[in-house]
Amino acid sequence: MPVIEFPKGFAWGCATASYQIEGAWNEDGKGESIWDRFCHTPGHVKDGDTGDAACDHYHRYREDVALMKELGLKSYRFSISWPRVLPEGKGQVNQKGLDFYSRLVDELLAAGIVPLPTLYHWDLPQALQDQGGWDNRDTAQLFADYCAAVVEHLGDRVKTWLIFNEPWVFTIIGYMIGHHAPGIRDTSMALRTTHIANLAQGLAVRAVRATGKAEAVGSAFNMTGVYPASDSEEDRAAAERLHGFGNVWFLETAQNGRYPNAYVGGSPLERLGVQPGDMDIVKAPLDFIGINLYTRSVVAHDPQDVNLGVRYLNVPDVERTEMGWEVYPEAIHQAIMRIWNDYRRPIYITENGCSYSDGPDEKGVVNDDRRVSYLQGYIAQVGRAIQDGADVRGYYAWSLMDNFEWAFGYRQRFGLVYVDYPTQRRIIKKSGYWYRDVIAANRLEH
Repeated sequence: MPVIEFPKGFAWGCATASYQIEGAWNEDGKGESIWDRFCHTPGHVKDGDTGDAACDHYHRYREDVALMKELGLKSYRFSISWPRVLPEGKGQVNQKGLDFYSRLVDELLAAGIVPLPTLYHWDLPQALQDQGGWDNRDTAQLFADYCAAVVEHLGDRVKTWLIFNEPWVFTIIGYMIGHHAPGIRDTSMALRTTHIANLAQGLAVRAVRATGKAEAVGSAFNMTGVYPASDSEEDRAAAERLHGFGNVWFLETAQNGRYPNAYVGGSPLERLGVQPGDMDIVKAPLDFIGINLYTRSVVAHDPQDVNLGVRYLNVPDVERTEMGWEVYPEAIHQAIMRIWNDYRRPIYITENGCSYSDGPDEKGVVNDDRRVSYLQGYIAQVGRAIQDGADVRGYYAWSLMDNFEWAFGYRQRFGLVYVDYPTQRRIIKKSGYWYRDVIAANRLEH
């Protein structure tokens, strides 16, 4: 078996998000989030599930950090709930909310685990949604103010920060497709929200740096490996447009102050609501780039699509996870090399993982061999990208533990740790022990 060695100091970690694991949705002064409202509205989430209790991490964080230590994690990526810190999205800070994250950071550091917080993982304060949410330009500055408040408080111990998690998802799927909170289906509004999110990212990067407490600032972007359906010029151009819209719509703006040429008719600046001076604000080059990647997209040119000119192909007879996503490890190598060659910034794989529903057997053991196989394939391709010259500095498995999987509720299980929701008992899966051994060796046999 070939062996892939990883660089010394490689950040092996796991990732989670506040709404997906914390619970305590209305405790200690926390305000309502758009996900609280979305889940409490019938018909949005499978089985009527909510994140009200989730994994009860708010009360069990010490137990969870002990699990991380047992897994040998070097780093832990988590997110901070905006309405837990600022219940109305602005104004008076809720000290009890900030104190929770302060305790979590202290617990991580005591366990020798480097904290990597994400400042926004989709749980917008409902009070701000009532004023337009990400379709209100005021939200951009309010977000920057919130980021500065958090970094001021935790920046004595936390030096590396992520601004956003997957801005494409919370704008397009939240405001155009409507499958995520706030559940709006308005294409024009969705396009505007992408621009306001880009403004927010630029303002937040500046606000975090202005505290003088951050050593590195990045964002985590959802990406897929994009492949043309054929070698035709039309299909290759379609793949390039999808890469522009789906992968780097919020990265090209930050690094180079321009929107990619993803639309057939050129960048729709007027539809985006771009105002004079905006592109100077959105340009705020990141210190590092987070890539969240699970699968690939195969696309062909579609003359009927007047926007992107893209048609997705459903590849038959391939291995898929229980989310229906194709298992295609080479996609992560392709994406890393493209981003590295185009932007030359350090890269972290901030999410990668798979949903399989394996539960404990009669001995209480969770034999999730498909997850082990998936992780082995993808991590090997991360190692290959490093061998090919990409500066990849860390890998965060999604997720530390089974959790609330957005509109899928609790049906999809991504964790390295099994959670029995009625009892909140945690069981490390076979994949968790496998990952522990990879981390300890800092290498992968593949």
